[in-house]
Amino acid sequence: MSDISIEKSGIGEVQRNPYLALYGTGILMGIIDTGIDYLHPAFRHNDSTSRIFSIWDQTVQSGTPPEGFNFGSEYTNDHINLALKSKDPLSIVPTQDTNGHGTAIASIAAGSPSQQNSFQGVVTESQLVVIKLKEAKRNIRQITFVPDDIVCYQETDIILALRYLFNISQKVRRPLAICIALGTSQGPHDGYGTVSSYLDYLSQLPRIGAAVGGGNEGNNRRHYYGNVTSAPYTQDFEINVSTKDHLFSMEIWSDVPTRLAIQIMSPTGELTPLIYPQIGMCSQHDFLVETSVIWVNNIIFEEESGDQLILIRFKEPLEGIWHFLIQNIDDESFSFHAWLPAENQISKETYFMESIPDTTITAPGNAVSILTASAYDPTNDRALIESSRGYNRNNFVKPDITAPGLNLPCALPNNRYGRATGTGSAAAHAAGIIAMLLEWAILQGNYTTITGYDINQLIIRGARRDKTLYAYPNNISGYGQIDINGVFDKLTIF
Repeated sequence: MSDISIEKSGIGEVQRNPYLALYGTGILMGIIDTGIDYLHPAFRHNDSTSRIFSIWDQTVQSGTPPEGFNFGSEYTNDHINLALKSKDPLSIVPTQDTNGHGTAIASIAAGSPSQQNSFQGVVTESQLVVIKLKEAKRNIRQITFVPDDIVCYQETDIILALRYLFNISQKVRRPLAICIALGTSQGPHDGYGTVSSYLDYLSQLPRIGAAVGGGNEGNNRRHYYGNVTSAPYTQDFEINVSTKDHLFSMEIWSDVPTRLAIQIMSPTGELTPLIYPQIGMCSQHDFLVETSVIWVNNIIFEEESGDQLILIRFKEPLEGIWHFLIQNIDDESFSFHAWLPAENQISKETYFMESIPDTTITAPGNAVSILTASAYDPTNDRALIESSRGYNRNNFVKPDITAPGLNLPCALPNNRYGRATGTGSAAAHAAGIIAMLLEWAILQGNYTTITGYDINQLIIRGARRDKTLYAYPNNISGYGQIDINGVFDKLTIF
């Protein structure tokens, strides 16, 4: 599968070309995730020294924080190489990836080859800059109704991780490719959230590119879309709630100038009053014949987007069908989207009864200037059914491209190898190609002021498109299958 995905994306052909030979030399590969197993041979040179430039572990407070930051511990390449020579490496560099996700993503993007394990990353000569994110604080979880046993992170820590990558890149004056294989269904899905906006800013700077996974929400039935064009200007919908889910939230977003009110009915038939939009108000509703409690914030003006947000938070909801009535108080046509939490924040047994797979790209994948990847099976060119679909809520084309994302060989903690599936794997694959183009443009002197957005446009132009089967762009594969060899073909005029 390593060979298949590498060849399918034109990587092998470009790397075998002596006039290109792009392996990520001189490029930093930034990974923001669950950490990395720095002891793994996938992150070492042939002489057994580390290919990791630095690690910022936000969870370890016993070491020295990076310059300009006040928490976590930074471990440089010198620290890591010293640890690799030690009989007790964790006593010197005590950072681990207990989850394994970060190690897998880093290896797909930039792992050293292992013939014995049929494995090769995309850019085998780049250096890695890794941030292990600390998990969200308990009070943040309580506000957002994320259970304590679910892995999740704060936007503020992700932004600080991006800032760290930027600082390193500027300090050593080396180009930077960023891979983010994380996502959320919280937010307006319009590309203007905090993390999305910062990524957009970075991607418009010279020498920095970013690839983000579009999410794996395509078949989870966690999105509903309502469009009302005639009187009485109301819409109802339902969700099935499982006994597995004791604490979760749901978001409903509408566009200006719509003003929506909502009424909620529990499975026993108990009704809330019609809840009208307000500023800064939260309504709590305790049901009489059941243990369910819900809180509703009907926010007329959400401060980040300016749109209306109806946030509904459930505690110990009764199993069964919950009914929601949406009414436009201005008696005119309207539309709205509703999303349940992404990934494992809720079980797959809680879902919309009439869901649609479109507009399920997770944030920050909706950002305009980054490269957003969906995932496909390189053995048969079929999109993964779980791969999230676009477009974003403002109908901007997302995903940009699709990349191999099924059973990609990867490194795993404790010197193991395995396989990874999903749009995170596709994003890592795409980030490797971004690093290759940064090397061609900057290190080889072909376009020394190239930005991440410029690279996105090159990748979009070079993408492989079977126009006999699909119209492009589309909301499943964007502008087509990523193909770096196609990039160079499109730059040549015969």
